[in-house]
Amino acid sequence: MKLYSYFRSSAAYRVRIALNLKGIEHDIQFVNLLKSEQLAQPYLDKNVQGLLPAIETEDGVLAQSLAILEWLDESYPQTPLVYGSAWQKAQIRNISYAVACDIHPVNNLRVLKYLSNELSVNDEAKNKWYRHWVEVGFEKIESMLSEDCDFCVGDKPSLADICLVPQVFNALRFNVDMAAYPKIAAIYARCNALPAFNEAAPQNQRDAV
Repeated sequence: MKLYSYFRSSAAYRVRIALNLKGIEHDIQFVNLLKSEQLAQPYLDKNVQGLLPAIETEDGVLAQSLAILEWLDESYPQTPLVYGSAWQKAQIRNISYAVACDIHPVNNLRVLKYLSNELSVNDEAKNKWYRHWVEVGFEKIESMLSEDCDFCVGDKPSLADICLVPQVFNALRFNVDMAAYPKIAAIYARCNALPAFNEAAPQNQRDAV
């Protein structure tokens, strides 16, 4: 199994965490987003969307991080990412989608590049844009979290934590004040104490610069 990844891609970061949690052997092929390698034909031949991540399996190439994570969970049921009752599974997905569908799409690299290159938005305004949408999303997620749980939902990491941790990493890069979100910050710290999360962190990737 081969994962196409970039060290600071939060979507690829999610998949790296999941592969580690499940103990799945894999190789990583680095695709440099800053050099637009995802738009070069060799990668487009693998993933027509030209986005990261993608995962190459015996059955073919699968893109979109949430689709990959659901496929991994069904194909490798050890250490499930979505677990518990039907209600708990729904809560896990609820938080996951709040990150992956509401916060991340308006703040990913291609959106930020468009703001800079096409709309001539300066760095200060662009960073303000980033922080605004993270803060709007985190305020809602913070209210959804229970103080009785060590992780987003329950007593062990789930798909929700896998989505949340990379978003917090990016929030810190853009100077979001995490003091406003103590439950999110505590979950982030607990997750990063686990080898599966720590080893997947951007600063620990071989392509980190």
